Amino acid sequence: AKEMMKNYPDVEWQYQTAENAERQTSQVEAMAVKGMDALVILAHNSEAMTPVAERIKQKGIFIVNVDRGFTKPIADIFLEGDNKAFGRKSGQFVAEKLGGKGNIVILQGISGTTVNTDRVNAAMEVFKAYPEIKVLDSQPADWSREKGLSVMKTFLTKHPKIDAVWAQDDDIMMGAIQAIKEAGRDKEMWILGGAGMKEAVKMVMDKNAMVPGNITYPPSMIGTGIHMAVSVLRDGKQEQIMQCIPRHLMIDCELITPENAKDYYFPDSVY
Repeated sequence: AKEMMKNYPDVEWQYQTAENAERQTSQVEAMAVKGMDALVILAHNSEAMTPVAERIKQKGIFIVNVDRGFTKPIADIFLEGDNKAFGRKSGQFVAEKLGGKGNIVILQGISGTTVNTDRVNAAMEVFKAYPEIKVLDSQPADWSREKGLSVMKTFLTKHPKIDAVWAQDDDIMMGAIQAIKEAGRDKEMWILGGAGMKEAVKMVMDKNAMVPGNITYPPSMIGTGIHMAVSVLRDGKQEQIMQCIPRHLMIDCELITPENAKDYYFPDSVY
C-alpha cells in the first residue's frame, strides 16, 4: 500500500492500520469526518465493517473493498483472491498427498469473514469426498502466528495421531510448526499453509519435509485497489470510467510445489 501511494504524490492520503474490528470502525468514521473522496479498505471483519461501509457509501464516498468482502454488495469495486479456489486447491493437495486417507486438523482464519468461510467450506467439500480422511479438529487461529501456536498446542495435546495439518495462512503455519517442533512431533506430520510468504516458499523450494507445498494469495492486491481508486476518481469522470470497470475482480490462486517454487520466491518481499 505504501509503495503504491508513493506513485500518486498529488493525492492526499490518510493511512491507518487496525488490530481489531472496533479500532478499524472508529478509524474509518474519523477519516470520514475529516473528509475523503475514496476509501480503500481491507475489512478486519466482514460483518462488523458492513454497516460502517453502508454509512460511508451514503455520504457519496467511493469504496474499493479488498480481500475480505462486506456481507452486502456495497463497494463500488470488490477486489479479492479466489478463496474458494484457495480452499479447493489446497484441500486437494492435502488429500492427494495423504493418498486419500489419514487424520488431519484444521487451523482456520478469523471466523465471521467471507474469506474464512469460502476457504474452509471449499476444503471441507474436498475432504468429504475422501471417506478415509478424518478431520479431527477445526478451530479459528485468526491468521496469527501466536494463535496458530496456541491452537496447535491444544490439538497436539488432544490428538495422539495427526498425519497432516491444513493451516489457512502462513503466519498460522509458522506458529503451528513451532508448536509441533516443541512437542517433538515434527517427524509425524506435515503442514500446508498458504499466501506465499517468502519463508514458506523457501521451505518448499528447499524440499523441507514439513512444508511440501503452499498456495499463492497476492498481498499486492491492496496496491491494485489503491491504483483503481485513483484511476477512477482523478479525472472527474467517475461515471464514465465505471461503465468499463468490473465491480468484482478475482485473482486466481496457484499451487506452489518444489518444481515451481523458484517462480514465487521473492527474497526482498516485505512478506
